[in-house]
Amino acid sequence: MLWLVWLYLWYLQSGALGFGINPFSGESFNHQTITERALLNVTAQVCRALALAEGKDFIFPAQPFTAKSIANACEAPKSYKFFLPNILYIQSMNAAVDLRRLFEARYHCDDELLIEGRRLITDGLSAVKAANKKQSFLAARLTLGGILHTLQDFYSHSNWVELGNKFPNINMIRQNANMGNIADETTATCRSCNGDDCRNNILEDVISRNILTSGYFVVWPLSSNKPKGKCSHGGFFDATSSVEPKGGINKDALDASHGYLHEKAAELAIAATSQLLEDIRGASGDREFLQLMGISKGSSKALCFVVDTTGSMGDDIAAVQNVTSTIIDNKVGTEDEPSLYILVPFNDPDFGPLIRTTDAEDFKRHIYSLRADAGGDIPEMSLSGLQLALTGSPPNSEIFLFTDAPAKDEYLKNSVIALIEQSKTVVNFMITNVLGFRHRRQADENQHQLQTERMARADSQLYRDLAQASGGQAIQVSKNQLLQATNIIIESTSSSLVTLLQANRNMGRPEIYTFSVDDTLTDLIIYITGSSVDFTLVNPSGELHNSTSTGSSIITDELVGNLRTLRLRAQVGLWELRIGSTNPYNMMVVGQSPIDFIFRFMVQSQGPLGGFDLLENRPTAGSNTSLQVTLLEADSSTVTEVTLVESSGSGQVNGLVEAQGGGQYWVQFDKIPSVEFVVLVKGQIINSTTSGASSVTFQRQSTTSLRASALTVTVSDTEYILEPGTPLLVPFSVMTTGDGGNFVIKATNDQGFELTFPSSLTLESGGSANGTARITAPSTSQSGTGVTLTIEAEAPGGADTNYDVLHLTVLPKVTDFSPPVCQLVSLQSNCSDNCNQSMWELSVEVTDGENGTGIDLISLREGNGILNSNMTTANGSVTLVSYNASCCSPNVQIVVVDLVGNVEVCSYSVAPIVSPTISPTVGSTVKPSSSTTTSSSRAVEPCLVVLIMMILGLMLGCEMG
Repeated sequence: MLWLVWLYLWYLQSGALGFGINPFSGESFNHQTITERALLNVTAQVCRALALAEGKDFIFPAQPFTAKSIANACEAPKSYKFFLPNILYIQSMNAAVDLRRLFEARYHCDDELLIEGRRLITDGLSAVKAANKKQSFLAARLTLGGILHTLQDFYSHSNWVELGNKFPNINMIRQNANMGNIADETTATCRSCNGDDCRNNILEDVISRNILTSGYFVVWPLSSNKPKGKCSHGGFFDATSSVEPKGGINKDALDASHGYLHEKAAELAIAATSQLLEDIRGASGDREFLQLMGISKGSSKALCFVVDTTGSMGDDIAAVQNVTSTIIDNKVGTEDEPSLYILVPFNDPDFGPLIRTTDAEDFKRHIYSLRADAGGDIPEMSLSGLQLALTGSPPNSEIFLFTDAPAKDEYLKNSVIALIEQSKTVVNFMITNVLGFRHRRQADENQHQLQTERMARADSQLYRDLAQASGGQAIQVSKNQLLQATNIIIESTSSSLVTLLQANRNMGRPEIYTFSVDDTLTDLIIYITGSSVDFTLVNPSGELHNSTSTGSSIITDELVGNLRTLRLRAQVGLWELRIGSTNPYNMMVVGQSPIDFIFRFMVQSQGPLGGFDLLENRPTAGSNTSLQVTLLEADSSTVTEVTLVESSGSGQVNGLVEAQGGGQYWVQFDKIPSVEFVVLVKGQIINSTTSGASSVTFQRQSTTSLRASALTVTVSDTEYILEPGTPLLVPFSVMTTGDGGNFVIKATNDQGFELTFPSSLTLESGGSANGTARITAPSTSQSGTGVTLTIEAEAPGGADTNYDVLHLTVLPKVTDFSPPVCQLVSLQSNCSDNCNQSMWELSVEVTDGENGTGIDLISLREGNGILNSNMTTANGSVTLVSYNASCCSPNVQIVVVDLVGNVEVCSYSVAPIVSPTISPTVGSTVKPSSSTTTSSSRAVEPCLVVLIMMILGLMLGCEMG
């Protein structure tokens, strides 16, 4: 069977499934390329529109577009660090459809299941829009990647191109619209190919009658069930292609059955993907679309506070309020301004709600509304609040949790660690008054004081463990030191921050650490968290600095509570940090630099074609594993080493690094450390600015501590839509490579929705078992609410755990599929050759139809005039929109969105010449004169032509193929 496995892998790498999912597929287009080009094209258009609205010029970067060049053009260069991972994630979710849904024809528009494929696209599109509206961007990206795959496959697997169509099928993204004349079950569509030539295998009658069809596909060696006379997908592994009529019609690659049309199909797939993204843009708004992409002119990081609001926290809340004001006052309007602000209060028994805003002043108001009150017994719901913050924050966020009490919900520890590992979010704990000590001392002033202190230290260990897992700090200070400590650590919210080195020691011992400083680093800082931790620092020149005698390399040495902060003068070369303390401590070396890396563990797919799938939980212990590393600033640097380093020890595993081009590296490890580890990347900066050096060594390290597991938890592929009031069954499996026994199952969700699951599963040694979780959203749940479901398995004795995380979107059944309607009421102008001295104005009536859900959003996409709107009926079904502008701005696009995300783009223009005034009455038919034009996207073809021309204009200069 090894030869069959080899052929399967060859088939996958050859790019035979829907343009292929191999990012290195030679001259043929693949899903990654198509998706990336569309994402970059539309993002550029959004940034251009916003720039023009602000009266600024926008310069498109040179082709081909890249994530970095678009981020720079959008005046958000630091966003590159977040924009690129979001593109990679959407691409991964796209590729996952081939890896996980190979046999489900509707996901690939195969077997003439075009209506079923369209339903997947439109249902998913509704979920993306709803999630965007609630700022559940991770869930939106996950769903987006999947529906893009199905949409792109339509152009490769159907005969849309063969029918002579030059533009995408707009009705592939419109529910209940007529997408074409689809062949019925008895209609023959193909003849056998003439040898290897399949150019003319589609029947002439199908072409002349404009009948839509798609090829049938069954993976060989399974038996074919293709109906008589039907086209096949084609290719060596398609079992139907050897059954009359033989051959195929797919355009997946240049050497496919209809490979001569591959480039045309790919161009249409790019245009259709852009079309769908434009629809999302219209429903969400331009700035919200950029948030989905991870583009922000600020730091692109969220500032997230999780705050204990119990009675003893009055001083702490005041410090949080002061810190918030300081951050906002110092960073608003700068490149380090947070793109998103999140607040989660907690006490006992309550936590939440999560408050999320992009408005700094709004965030201030929420912070200043916090009041310390009550709290019941000593422990609080801190982990519930943290879990909510982790699921509501973007990946790679920074969270600050303020408390003076232990956790009442310690049972959430593993679920919280799972979310930390998956999101790679840093959590800092700001702990005041040695946990719970104030409460307990007041309860009994003189009794058991030593026992209380020991309990307090045990309570704080949980927070230290979570901080260590995330790469954050657990800082213990007095209440009057909190403001000072928070001001120090808040510097880590900069999106340019990189980690050079990090170590955690629960049992201190004499140890020597080394780290390389390169010439791109600024603001170099060493954080040491612990009690009485002595150090000696040696710079590249050999000068020594220690705890009692700081030299010229140390700018400042500040000690607040258990946090020591050393600010260094950056000197290129190898530094040495000697720590001789036997006390527990955490140590981090950080700085600011554009050079950083992204990494993702990849796992051999369980699908029949093999290949590699994105691993979103823990890798398997004792086995080889693969890591995909993407280097930022790849045009000036290169990776030479990738190592897995133990977080709490000196052990490490070196990987075999293979450059893939474009800053991508494939790294293979023959084993994984058996304890927590981090990823360490080293490389060379080419043509360094350092005098006399042609290259300089750099090193960067991941912040999040990872771990391997002998367990594998896999949630079966299920729909990501949760309908209110309707239970969703979530099948999952647990497998172990170790000993068998009774494995504990835990499941949690961040919304507190009704959830049932088996409490345990019995596995044999090296075996597996299946279970099913059942989650139900209340019937009153709001559309777009994001739900994060975590399913965890724990081995007997609790020594080993693993998890899987499912991101769901609440979406009531959609029955409104029609976009709003724009009706021109009047258009008046006195435009002359001197446009600066003349104005024009229009009035438009907007409705959502008798069965519509109502108008939700009216915004201006193009035009520098003033837009006003007001409801003219009590139920909000009719809205009157007015617009006036200088004749120097003769075009306007008004975007109208209803409550379920149906979008209408209404376009109007006036010519800058003297023209008669047009004043139609409400409801009358307007016939544009020679000096005025009107259009609406309800007229499919004109709007489509404009859209496609815009897209193709962006693509000019791109290399095709």
